[in-house]
Amino acid sequence: MTQSILPRPVAWVLSENVDGGHNLAPFSFFTAVCNDPPILMFSIGSKTNGAMKDTYNNIISRKNFVVHLAHREQAQQVTLTSQELPANESEVGHAGLSLVPFNNSSLPRIEGARIAMNCELYDVKEIGNAPHHLVFGRIKNLYIDDSAVELDSKGRMKIAADKIDPITRLGGSEYMTFGDIISISRP
Repeated sequence: MTQSILPRPVAWVLSENVDGGHNLAPFSFFTAVCNDPPILMFSIGSKTNGAMKDTYNNIISRKNFVVHLAHREQAQQVTLTSQELPANESEVGHAGLSLVPFNNSSLPRIEGARIAMNCELYDVKEIGNAPHHLVFGRIKNLYIDDSAVELDSKGRMKIAADKIDPITRLGGSEYMTFGDIISISRP
C-alpha cells in the first residue's frame, strides 16, 4: 500500500521532550483535513519494540508541535531523523540541524526549512490493529520563507511550490523531488 499511494508529503515533526530537549521525526502519512479552522493530520505508528513513539508521547503531554516541509537539500537529514534514538537524545543534533525561534510559538523551528506550521493538538484517534494514532493539529501560525512567496496576477500572495522544492516519500528508501508544474484552469 505505501508504495502504491504516492507521492506522499512528509511531515517533519518537532516536539518537546519532558526534559526540554527536542524530538524530530518524519511521517509520510500526512495531509491537510480542514481549512476552518486550519487542521492537518499525520499518523504515528509504534516503535519497533511496540512502545509508543516519542513524538506521540510528547504531543499528548505537551499539546503542541511544529510541522515542517523538508526540501531537497534536507533529504539526508530527514532520513537521519527517522532513526529510533533514546528519548533523551535529540535527532536535531544527531542530524546536524539548528533550531531558530518561531514567532508566536513556544517551540522553535528548523533553520532552513522553507515552511513550518506551529500546531496545537486538536484531537487524536486510534485506528488499526497495530495501532496507529491519527494526530490532528490546529495550525496556529505559519512560517513561509520569503524566497518562496510571490504575487499572482491579481496581486494576491502565492506560495511558489517550486521554490519550496518539497521532498515526497515513495516506498522503502525512495523519495521524490519536485518536478514539472502543470496548470489547468478549473471549470
